[in-house]
Amino acid sequence: MDIALFIAQLVVVLGCIVMGTRSSGVGLGLWGGTGVAILVFGFRLAPGSPPVDALLIVLSVVLASSMMQAAGGIDWMVSIAAKLISRSPKQITLVAPLVSFLFSVGAGTSNILYPLLPVIQDLSYRNGIRPSRPLSLSVVATGVALACSPVSAAMAAMVTLTDTAPWNFELIDILKVTIPAAIVGIVLSSIAVNRLGKDIADDPEIQSKIAKGELEAPHADAQEVKAAVTVTAAGRNAALVFLLGVAAIVIFGLFKGLRPLDAEGAAISMTPVIEIVMFVVGTLILLVSRPKVAEIPTMTVFKAGMVSAIALFGLAWLTDTFLGAHTKLIAEGVGGLVTAAPWVFALGVFLVCVLTTSQSTATRTIVPIGLAAGIPLGLLSGMWAGAFAGIYLLPTNGSQIAAANFDVSGSTKLGTKLVDHAFFLPTLILAVTTIAAGALFGALWGG
Repeated sequence: MDIALFIAQLVVVLGCIVMGTRSSGVGLGLWGGTGVAILVFGFRLAPGSPPVDALLIVLSVVLASSMMQAAGGIDWMVSIAAKLISRSPKQITLVAPLVSFLFSVGAGTSNILYPLLPVIQDLSYRNGIRPSRPLSLSVVATGVALACSPVSAAMAAMVTLTDTAPWNFELIDILKVTIPAAIVGIVLSSIAVNRLGKDIADDPEIQSKIAKGELEAPHADAQEVKAAVTVTAAGRNAALVFLLGVAAIVIFGLFKGLRPLDAEGAAISMTPVIEIVMFVVGTLILLVSRPKVAEIPTMTVFKAGMVSAIALFGLAWLTDTFLGAHTKLIAEGVGGLVTAAPWVFALGVFLVCVLTTSQSTATRTIVPIGLAAGIPLGLLSGMWAGAFAGIYLLPTNGSQIAAANFDVSGSTKLGTKLVDHAFFLPTLILAVTTIAAGALFGALWGG
């Protein structure tokens, strides 16, 4: 294999990723598909396999999630999360990120965080806690949450890569590494983040606003802080149906004997199980809560899911085409480097998350390289989860901008130099702590 030809093809792949990143959104998918065209028609490579299984999982989950949102289910989940956060205001830098994480895991999306941001800001400031601390870590925690959710697009991409021969590493094998790793990472990060920035009493900017009457002085009171959402019985029922569906997926993952058998007498994989369960969940929500089906395409979850699916389609097809043509070279060359220093794999996932702000894209781009390199699946899963924090390294994500806008104290800054914003250090801290914990748990029981 001519090394110059390999490098030229690699430049095409990286160039399309960069151009897709500049376009953002569906542009990621378009540039991915264009890269496939260049590799196939220009370099005469055999086209790779589009990520059909991952796309079908994403579509089924997005449909069920959008049904839940249209019925008011996400609003109900937000109201419950707000109550949980309100119960421990003095420990909000720990409680708010953990609650945000858990509800993002259950919903399969970080969109649930938006209505919680003003609640977190109000409770923290009222109790004399710098709002940037819980706000920043709560935002970043929703990033790693998608590596722990059975119904996230990133997990769909991961399962379809590992739940096949010769790995046969299933959903439950991934979750038993990523969930404890993420929780440990959040707890450790909260200790460090709670020391970032000046306390309200020592912050001259906040004190100046108080002195000028632009901002009230912090004062805790008994008034309950509620999220600005409308809670209905239909929404509650939709959320409960959806969460029961998530629980059913986990149960099927734990107990293979509950799954139907394929033609060879073996339990079917989790890919069709997830798709089937999500279709049933959507149908039950339709029957129980009766959301307006015509409104489904207008739901924020639906729009975000479709964009993720298009980006996943194009870029995953591009990387599969390139990797399929150079599997041996990558396994021997890059594989040796990754085997000697596994953290290089985590760095790769982290950087693609930074560039694309898409965990599913990072999964389909970098995980195949880790698999080809022979990284143990438990170790790979643990590092994969922590690296997801990378989508918040730059202050370009919607939840980061929303958090800064909701923080009336001005402590949550977006910065002007890309590295001086309130999310930069929490992102690095959570990534390092979760990757370290994930590597430990993966080595202990990940396989």
